[in-house]
Amino acid sequence: MCGITGCFVASAPVSADWLEEQALASMDELRHRGPDDGGTWVDAGAGLALGHRRLSVIDLSTQGHQPMVSADNRFVIAFNGEIYNFRALRTELETDGATFRGHSDTEVLLASIVRWGLVRTLQRVNGMLSLALWDCRERTLHLARDRFGQKPLYYGWADGALVFGSELSALCRFPTFSGNIDRDSIALLLRHSNIPAPYTIYHNCWKLMPGTVLSIDIAAIERRALPAPTIYWSTAEVARDSLSKPLMISSDNAVDALESLLRDAVGACMVSDAPIGAFLSGGIDSSTIVALMQAQSPEPVRTFSIGFTESMYNEAGYAAKIARHLGTDHTELYVTPGDAQAVIPDLPQIYDEPFADSSQIPTHLVSRLAREHVTVSLSGDGGDELFGGYNRYTWSRNLMLVINMLPPRVRRWAVRHALEVAPDRLDRIYTKLATVIPNSRKEFRFGEKLHKLAEVFDARTKEEMYWRLVSQWKNPMDALLGDYEPPTLLSRQTEWPVVPNFTQQMMLLDTLVYLPDDILVKLDRASMAVSLESRVPFLDHRVFEFAWSLPGSLKIRKGQGKWILRKVLERHVPPTLFDRPKMGFGVPIGDWLRGSLREWAEDLLSPDALKQGGYFRAEVVQKVWQSHLAGNREQQYRLWPVLMFQSWVRGLR
Repeated sequence: MCGITGCFVASAPVSADWLEEQALASMDELRHRGPDDGGTWVDAGAGLALGHRRLSVIDLSTQGHQPMVSADNRFVIAFNGEIYNFRALRTELETDGATFRGHSDTEVLLASIVRWGLVRTLQRVNGMLSLALWDCRERTLHLARDRFGQKPLYYGWADGALVFGSELSALCRFPTFSGNIDRDSIALLLRHSNIPAPYTIYHNCWKLMPGTVLSIDIAAIERRALPAPTIYWSTAEVARDSLSKPLMISSDNAVDALESLLRDAVGACMVSDAPIGAFLSGGIDSSTIVALMQAQSPEPVRTFSIGFTESMYNEAGYAAKIARHLGTDHTELYVTPGDAQAVIPDLPQIYDEPFADSSQIPTHLVSRLAREHVTVSLSGDGGDELFGGYNRYTWSRNLMLVINMLPPRVRRWAVRHALEVAPDRLDRIYTKLATVIPNSRKEFRFGEKLHKLAEVFDARTKEEMYWRLVSQWKNPMDALLGDYEPPTLLSRQTEWPVVPNFTQQMMLLDTLVYLPDDILVKLDRASMAVSLESRVPFLDHRVFEFAWSLPGSLKIRKGQGKWILRKVLERHVPPTLFDRPKMGFGVPIGDWLRGSLREWAEDLLSPDALKQGGYFRAEVVQKVWQSHLAGNREQQYRLWPVLMFQSWVRGLR
């Protein structure tokens, strides 16, 4: 795992020394992503500089140093990520006569590009990556990102230069990068708790979309007119293609096939010359990954979990039981609210642009814990999107049936009265009633979830229901002084991928948007901030294709998601250790904002602070803040994006 950066300046002659100076300054911002080594490569005639910071994981020797030049001297690469099938590709290339000086996956990636070309290579590799590739013969720079967006890549204009890098902070070090805030992107932050690709918080700066290549020649730089990225992998098309060729096998055979495929994906992710472990929350996804790791390891696998004193958010006990059953070398750390809150001042620096999924806090804490013992950690992310794990997949159909049965007036009455009861009171009522509900069907934080359901109960269509579910602020412009919310795939409902049913459509949309822009951003920044490489076996593209070839009944059955994944896990762990309601990986931000974080929040949300910069309508945000303090509504999901922006922008001053 590494950090890459560079610039492409074609408008005027520049010296090699100047180019190297720019690359080195930008690389300083990426040292945490690659503390083990660093290097630059420049072509003064083309106005190009590449920079690389290395976290040594495969081939720890100097033979893995980057930027790396291909054996034929045509290509130069700065590469961030891991190619899990590099050994198989190397064997094939050696059969064709290729020779190698080292053992790194980077060298194999370069040789593959020489042999098959960039696009064909990207389609053949199994892994995660972002890369900058300079073609010395064609005088063209190629920027590329992996299929699902596991690794980040930003690019933008700095006056007449194109600058790019693994993090926005690297771009900001180029002296002509303006860093002007794109006010419209704040609306996206308030709606989604993140800024979806291709947008960023800055003007004239973008995220490269997953599964694409951006190819830029000198003429494009001189014209300051970038071509559109080309797609080498379309998640939506692959999903539809897999659906068109459904697997006609029994349930038992499907479970066998999934276990075999996941075992192979996990085994591929275990290839490392550095110490490796796994995050273990005690949920189905991480437990499955750990179980399949331990099944392939002659030694106890290192596993890590974070515990909280607040029982509603604490899964550490479940994780410990699963670790004992599997025989892993388990490390857990119970953190106090003070420990967790101490991370908050670092969040603007860790995430570069405002990012407001509050589970960023425990994700960073568990990454920091793991880094004390290992360099690489496997994660269970992606399982929910592939196998129907989110609650909205299981109850959306029944909810729409109820909505369609009731007149709008009745629905409005139900919404009004549901929202009049404070969430903590609803929790107390539910606790008394839940004694007759099976443990696997009980709900955590019932009052909060009921309020969220109430907010979509008057939706007119299933598409509107989903749009509201994925929106923290239903009308972000109410809170902002701007007048424009940029369009995204989710707001352009006519462009949603067409699949047989709405549950599949939600799962695919989550894979296209929520997964790369929230889940994977959270994981990458939280882990790389402490120089830890995180790997995600569920996002092996073969697993994705298999999952989308399965009938829905193998994913969601009797109102419960991830049926087939549960069956795989049952072969390694007794169901009694994991058969319980989904908790998520969060912290009690709402309670903290009323308690120990109140002074910090009051400072950022004061009328004067909100008016500074002219971004927010102070009276609107203050009304939401006062509602939260009164306990009438759980407003932390609306407040956290505002707080993260305010904290981030204050750090710029």
